[in-house]
Amino acid sequence: MFQHRITRRQLIGGLGGAALLSRLGRLNALAQSAPPDYKALVCIFLTGGNDGHNTVVPLTQSEFNAYRAARGSLALPDNNGALLTVETPNGTPFGLNPGLLPIHPLWAQGRLAVLANTGMLVQPVTRTQFLANAVPVPTNLFSHSDQIQQMQSGVPSTSGATGWGARAADQINGLNGTSTFPASVSITGPALFCTGKIVQSASLLPGFNLDMNGMQLWPQAAADARKAGVQQVIEFDSGLALVQAANKVRKDAVSLNAMLTGSSATIATSFPGTMLGNQMLQVAKIIKLRASTGIQRQVFFCSLGGFDTHGAQSWQHWDLLRQVSEAMAAFYEATQELGVADRVTTFTLSDFGRTLEPSGAGSDHGWGNHHLILGGAVLGGRMYGTFPTMALGGPDDSGSRGALIPTTSIDQYGATLASWFGVPSGQLLSVFPNLDKFATSNLGFLA
Repeated sequence: MFQHRITRRQLIGGLGGAALLSRLGRLNALAQSAPPDYKALVCIFLTGGNDGHNTVVPLTQSEFNAYRAARGSLALPDNNGALLTVETPNGTPFGLNPGLLPIHPLWAQGRLAVLANTGMLVQPVTRTQFLANAVPVPTNLFSHSDQIQQMQSGVPSTSGATGWGARAADQINGLNGTSTFPASVSITGPALFCTGKIVQSASLLPGFNLDMNGMQLWPQAAADARKAGVQQVIEFDSGLALVQAANKVRKDAVSLNAMLTGSSATIATSFPGTMLGNQMLQVAKIIKLRASTGIQRQVFFCSLGGFDTHGAQSWQHWDLLRQVSEAMAAFYEATQELGVADRVTTFTLSDFGRTLEPSGAGSDHGWGNHHLILGGAVLGGRMYGTFPTMALGGPDDSGSRGALIPTTSIDQYGATLASWFGVPSGQLLSVFPNLDKFATSNLGFLA
């Protein structure tokens, strides 16, 4: 079995926030069947700022012509292949990036939807108001670090100390009953999105084997004796809080490793061997363990980098979306295998969108963006929100380069997901403090 050498400091800091699984040893292992009301939210963060303009393209003739005129050399279709045509219920055509081929059929099946022109807002804002500085807007727009934090915290400043995914889980923590398995899990290292005030959280890396080194001895009796000795050490009460905490992390890691590498966590569905594919496979394995953990609500965070496409965007963006699409398609198939397709919703987030006008062979930092939503409970085959006008300096442009002013807020996006997840309407403001600034809190893309 492949092993990684890790220090105790790495275990404490890299694998778990405050602690990897501080109460994993008290899992509800007696649960005999999967929780009947299980639901999970799975966030895929496209780090660097995904180019929404080349993710979803308008295909009505006038808007497509405007898109190609503004996009110049970045306009699709290009040498990566033709756009993948989809239609909304009223017959409006759009084109998906050819990299999204693996999930393209799910649009017609009503399981894939797009949320248009969404981003971080303090309150609704028009182009006129923005240019006149007439209303407040999020701090440090177009900054990667600030917008990553804001999109994960759901707070339009850099003061957010918790993530909206974990805050949603906080509000319904009681649904998890006596289970002490983490309700908030990042599969890409520590993430603000998964940091809450109440729920237990964990941070893992896909394929990171938590087995102890130096245990492959012969004869087996010698290996068993060494393992027993280590177990005695980590269970010994030294009376020192720091030592006890470190030992608890090690003990929890050993317990979790046994669960994730055991036969009970195997998945028959084939996943791509990419970074994101491996993350999504890990999520599927954890979801499969819901019967033994007894948990009913979970939030997951995955991510893929490389979307800061200032140059060489054409092929690079197609390849990144290919990886996203392959991983999402495999994961949806896995949820069908596990019988939870209608109880798991996968969605994308990103720092921000990008400019409609290119900058050489790439694009610059934008604001509003289009996002993908996939799952058995998704009312798919539809475009939600308001698709922007393809005009530089037009009504949806924050300047003159097509950096979109969002017409839907992250508060509305997240609140729709949180409501489906089980957060009562009266508690949504605890998750999204600015939600009452917007006309509706539910965008209707989930059944």
